[in-house]
Amino acid sequence: MSAGRKVNTFDIRDTPTSEFVEALRRRYPIEPEIDRLLTRKMERRSGPSYSMVSLEVLSGSLIALLKDTLQDDFEVSDQCWLAGGASKLQMRFTLRWNDPTLGRTISDLVVRMEPSESINASSRLREFELLRALEGLVPVPKMYWVDPDGKWFPEPALIYAFANGVAKPTSIVSGSVTGIGTNFGPRLRQMLGPQFVDYLAKIHTFDHEGAHLESFSRPEIGTTESAQLQINRTLRVWEEDRGEEFALMDVAASWLARNVPTLDRASVVHGDYRAGNFLFDEASGAFTAVLDWERAYIGDRHRDLAWSTARVIGHMAEDGKTYLICGLMPLEEFYDRYQEASGLEIDPVKLHFYEVLNRYQQVTTVLGTAYRVVRLGKSHQNIVVARLQTAAYLLAEELRSALEEVL
Repeated sequence: MSAGRKVNTFDIRDTPTSEFVEALRRRYPIEPEIDRLLTRKMERRSGPSYSMVSLEVLSGSLIALLKDTLQDDFEVSDQCWLAGGASKLQMRFTLRWNDPTLGRTISDLVVRMEPSESINASSRLREFELLRALEGLVPVPKMYWVDPDGKWFPEPALIYAFANGVAKPTSIVSGSVTGIGTNFGPRLRQMLGPQFVDYLAKIHTFDHEGAHLESFSRPEIGTTESAQLQINRTLRVWEEDRGEEFALMDVAASWLARNVPTLDRASVVHGDYRAGNFLFDEASGAFTAVLDWERAYIGDRHRDLAWSTARVIGHMAEDGKTYLICGLMPLEEFYDRYQEASGLEIDPVKLHFYEVLNRYQQVTTVLGTAYRVVRLGKSHQNIVVARLQTAAYLLAEELRSALEEVL
């Protein structure tokens, strides 16, 4: 066993008491909507493992929602599972109905639903609100309905339009399940790279103040509130989910607490903006959808910048010398283009803070939450989630390296 690590035999995190949950809530105050989700996760943790949800059950839930929502007759057909991702269940289907805008029409739609416990405890309501607000500004799937509390579905769910496109070149027949390290090749790289930066700039400069984002908290500019809420969220998840003590995480938490930056501008932050989370048309190279907004919040744009440029996500160019962020463009080109497109400066001190926080979050996800979800059998994707754990110590080394630069 490595020094600094102590594996727990009995772990209260498998069957948390109300006192344990309340203690973490007091210790790590976070956004109300996220607090609700994490509390719900812990209150349900000692319940049964994931039980297979059939297409019939999901279809029945869908029909129940539509009967309560639509005024006219409708028909649901062609239900099938969508593969991909390690977090949510997704069912594609055809809906013949009377669209209030289009009249009688046929829509190609998707149900996106939580498993009993996800590697990302996130809000379907926030995802629904934000993508409705961004429609027309950024290519995102059109949102139709949301079931934020599992009134109709077994778990919280939303319904949105199916987006055409691919997440990686079709010539790639295998690789990372998360899209990390995707090699787009020189032709697609030249077309996708500029769009990748320009859409990120649009997200960060979007006027969210006038948007209906009631489930989002808006941090105060000129204070450390935004960064502190995100630190608290990650530390709380680590304490809820971890299976062992890990001294490196204590060192990182201490450094984060001493270096909390102030917020100069409140932006919509995607939270997972990278290769694998956008679709494109392979022939034209045009973006067709930016996906996976489940970790989005309003805060510091440097969080996204640090996430997109993490070395673990990209790869070296064909010359073996140039590192390409997300496999799309050199780092300095990315920074220059972003600042030109957004009109916003990049603060290297804030960027490095969020590099450390992001790596802390990544270790938390794979060494904490992924471990706990698989241990308790909570997900439909247990094999995929287990595979994510293999990156734990690579990511821990990235965290150690980031801390070494400043300690």
